[in-house]
Amino acid sequence: MDNNKNFPASGQDYPKTWSQFLEWFSTDEACLQYLEGLRWRDGFVCPQCGVAGEPYRASRSRLMCRACRYQGTVTSGTIFDKTRTPLKVWLAAAWYVTNQKHGVSALGLQRVLGLGSYQTAWTMLHRFRRAMVRPGRESLKGTVEVDETFIAITDRKRPVAKVGRQNNTTKTLVAIAVETLEPKGFGRIRLRRIPDNTEQYLLPFVTETVEPGATVHTDGLSAYLALPKYGYLHKRTVMLGSEIPAHISMPGVHRVASLIKRWLLGTHHGAVQPEQLDAYLDEFAFRFNRRTSNSRGLLFYRLLEQAVMTKPATYEEITKQPKSPVKPP
Repeated sequence: MDNNKNFPASGQDYPKTWSQFLEWFSTDEACLQYLEGLRWRDGFVCPQCGVAGEPYRASRSRLMCRACRYQGTVTSGTIFDKTRTPLKVWLAAAWYVTNQKHGVSALGLQRVLGLGSYQTAWTMLHRFRRAMVRPGRESLKGTVEVDETFIAITDRKRPVAKVGRQNNTTKTLVAIAVETLEPKGFGRIRLRRIPDNTEQYLLPFVTETVEPGATVHTDGLSAYLALPKYGYLHKRTVMLGSEIPAHISMPGVHRVASLIKRWLLGTHHGAVQPEQLDAYLDEFAFRFNRRTSNSRGLLFYRLLEQAVMTKPATYEEITKQPKSPVKPP
């Protein structure tokens, strides 16, 4: 495998076609070897003591550090940790997920791979979604539109009222940041579920996703007035009473909001629980930010590259309520 992680080559660092994929990953041993090359490009580094050096190989999969005697596998501490699903199925899932331009539902993945249960497919997808957020990813730059939108989700855990007009649909507020390009077009995006559109939640969203010095374009919401204190140029457009429609004044955030809602309904049929929305937003951002890629195989490579650096999560951990929102800076 080419050690130049910045410029992986098709047909060398990742399969170019499905037939080549089948040729490369016909056994779990081949999958382990590939993942090992992604996890330790310059050779094994002990996850426990940090010492580099060729490990003692107790078996095809088990490695032992010669310095501290730590024993583990290539998949230990990754999203594949302790899985009972064959690695060649995991890699096939990664290939399928990244080769479907608009994503895939758990039911669709279960059918394509012939998985024994819906829960297995659902958990696999959520583990991959956790790997779609790269640690230390670059902040948005230049001119960045920031706004909020409500996303309606059918909460299947809430009972539907038998009388009246109440139903089990809940509206969740999502913050959106979109790089705008000159003379036209959009760059990368960031998304986050927030409790409300107040300074307490919007300012942390901006400071954690947008590089200081950037121009932040918002509507007239007072929650954004403190942005200059954090090193941003603030472009404020008051929509109330304006003759220019909001989708013309701030096309980026409105376009992305529309695409998210269409994607959730089209690909996932609205079957997303509110507490799981963050994971779906991460997937949407991963796909949107790589929408111009001409190689689906490269997306497969990038996803696995991040998968071996992402900590594992059990079904119980994935389904539990998320942590409280971040505090203001």
